Amino acid sequence: MIIHEAEFVASHAELETLPKGKIPEIAFIGRSNVGKSSLINMLTGYNKLAKISGTPGKTKLINYFLVNKEWHLVDLPGYGYAKVSKHERKQFLGRIKHYLDGRNQLLCTFLLVDSGVPPQKSDLDFANWMGSRGIAFVIAFTKTDKRKNQKVNRKLFKEAFLEQWEEMPQAFVTSSKKTLGKDDMLRFIDGVIHPET
Repeated sequence: MIIHEAEFVASHAELETLPKGKIPEIAFIGRSNVGKSSLINMLTGYNKLAKISGTPGKTKLINYFLVNKEWHLVDLPGYGYAKVSKHERKQFLGRIKHYLDGRNQLLCTFLLVDSGVPPQKSDLDFANWMGSRGIAFVIAFTKTDKRKNQKVNRKLFKEAFLEQWEEMPQAFVTSSKKTLGKDDMLRFIDGVIHPET
């Protein structure tokens, strides 16, 4: 897949306002500060499409981007740390899970995992929840250019993941700075949106 254009459509605070059409959706989710905005910008080739912030947890809304006038890239709020109250974090998580569990247009979700840190319970718990609900997802390891222990951490994550799962879902190794993983991810998305008949 070659991305010719990508544009911001809208931010949604409530699930009731999400688009009603049948345009397919690919969602991106991860812990706050996982590098989600950088990865989205790298993937689309638009450096300022998703807003990048030094403050974790800035994405509080469900952000929609239309890619090639064909599919929606959905930027979901990060889970985990954010400078908000526990009540607000609970609201964010509830909204995210409700979207993932009930959105018919959603074809697949990229679960972003920071390869620079050891396995995080929040990531494993979220993957287990999606698996329990039958939600299709793949993993994208981020920040592989920045951390010395990223290969070890990826190995540890896979080991921890396989304690609960029979096999790993498809995983992509990415670097927003070096555009690592871009072609593989776009090829995968193309296959999801245009499955072989």
